[in-house]
Amino acid sequence: MENVYKYYNDTVDAYTRRVDNLRKRIHLFGTIRLFIVIAAIGLVWLAWAQSWLLLAGVLLLCAIPFFVLMFYHAVLSNKKTYAEALIRLCNDELNGLNYDFSAFDGAPEKINSGHSFSLDLDIFGEHSVFQSINRTVTFIGKELLASWFTHPLADKESIVYRQEAVKELSSLSWLRQRFYVTGMLQPGNRNDANLLARLADMPVYFSKHTFWRLSVWVVPALWILLSAGLLYNLTDTTLFCSLFVLSFLVSYSNLKKINKIHHTVDKMEKILATYAQLMKSIEGDTYKSTLLTDIGCQLVSKDITASKAIKKLSSHIGTLDQRGTLTGVLLNIFTFRDIRVSIAIEKWNTEYGAYIEHWLNALAQFDALSSLAGFHFNHPDSVFPQIAGNYFRMEGKALGHPLIPRDVCVKNDISIRENPWFLIVTGANMAGKSTYLRTVGINFLLSCIGSSVCAEELTFYPAKLVTSLRTSDSLASNESYFFAELKRLKMIIDRLKEGEELFIILDEILKGTNSADKQKGSFALMKQLITYNACGIIATHDLALGSLEQEYPAQIRNYRFEADITNDELAFSYKLREGVAQNMNASFLMKKMGITL
Repeated sequence: MENVYKYYNDTVDAYTRRVDNLRKRIHLFGTIRLFIVIAAIGLVWLAWAQSWLLLAGVLLLCAIPFFVLMFYHAVLSNKKTYAEALIRLCNDELNGLNYDFSAFDGAPEKINSGHSFSLDLDIFGEHSVFQSINRTVTFIGKELLASWFTHPLADKESIVYRQEAVKELSSLSWLRQRFYVTGMLQPGNRNDANLLARLADMPVYFSKHTFWRLSVWVVPALWILLSAGLLYNLTDTTLFCSLFVLSFLVSYSNLKKINKIHHTVDKMEKILATYAQLMKSIEGDTYKSTLLTDIGCQLVSKDITASKAIKKLSSHIGTLDQRGTLTGVLLNIFTFRDIRVSIAIEKWNTEYGAYIEHWLNALAQFDALSSLAGFHFNHPDSVFPQIAGNYFRMEGKALGHPLIPRDVCVKNDISIRENPWFLIVTGANMAGKSTYLRTVGINFLLSCIGSSVCAEELTFYPAKLVTSLRTSDSLASNESYFFAELKRLKMIIDRLKEGEELFIILDEILKGTNSADKQKGSFALMKQLITYNACGIIATHDLALGSLEQEYPAQIRNYRFEADITNDELAFSYKLREGVAQNMNASFLMKKMGITL
């Protein structure tokens, strides 16, 4: 971790110095431009009585360095903005290393109590697993990453491909940071994908008509000839005015069609320019992993890269967006610019429209992979798990929860090597049962999405994860707590009946009913799960469930978290031990709080 902290701190220090240097240069060149303006005013005053050639020469002499410096000022400002954004990113990452993820999007809108595991494992929302990992800068990238969490991979080959890509990207910190900062300087929104999808439905009109294709060349040529005729007194202003009126009428004769094209591409210029920069940042590299190589190939179509094609479209849209200005109106009359640009957009869509989906998919994949790579970089002790070939295996050493501070995180092992197999975990309140279940579940999920995991080593089989850790009642649907839990358990049984390979994690099942019913139902459920060759972990306060190990010695193992009472004080080791729990702390805590038993 020291190297990770050092990397971010060194980057902050280096770019802080760069920002200071850029500020000084910007101030210097701004001062020089001011002196140029003052000098220009003085020289014009001195040359005012001289010839116009001298006056024009003075203005030109001052204008050239002024505009050169203005261009250089813009370049320096862009560099400064980039450096400041990179500093913010590194500071946010430093905060994240200290478990403050507030600068990043946790996608709270994705919270879904009906999902198989996401609510139970705190995948989305504030201080969630997703928030700790998510570094996406495009809406499509965020949506893809969220879908990876809610619909993890189930085949070994796809997981291996993603692991290779994440591992390679984790070593390319400069590339990931450049990609992130580029996207954050011009953030998009959820409507971007819909805007781009409109291109596919854009009508083709101007580019298929010979008259309009010729008019954009003929009309400007006529204006050039007419202007030359006026200059040499070969024609009069009547013809000039007539052509002006005719050009105006013809150029605006198809206003509705041009408006329709403009409406289709309206508001796309900035997001397309950003997408072009993002694509450019990942196009030129040669990658080793199969998935990243495939992404690079998707960004090359025909004889042009995606970034160049997208940038060209962005430029066309920017031009069309200026059509309402005075300059735009005049250029339209003299050059039919609106029609010219409409033809260019139609041709672009005909030539490249079919590739947009592939380009956006490649961009979203890279965006999502960068987040997983950043997680691995920020957790240098994390490992990429091995993948078993047969159902079921979940075997690892020193599993830790990624959201528990590393200096207090107690790590535990897990061992499930075949099916059917269940771990029954007993223990006192606050001893660590629920945390252990979530630790196992999160690391299993991270394994299935191709990420590294918080463990010394781990081997897993990518079954479908199902949990029941925090079932709640619902007043809106008139649903009791107990009925909601039964529905959850029925869903698990139904999926097992359909032949699905599940990894099941349950916490204190049937806690919405009385003790006798709970015990009877728990025994029945466990026997049914074993009958369906299922695998998983069940945490419970009911020590009687520990007797199932004697009945099913080849399918069930007992583990416990103990609450140790020493010198009339309660202590927790949070270490998983074999066997059934011996100490319960409810009576002890009630006595300590003055509640008479």
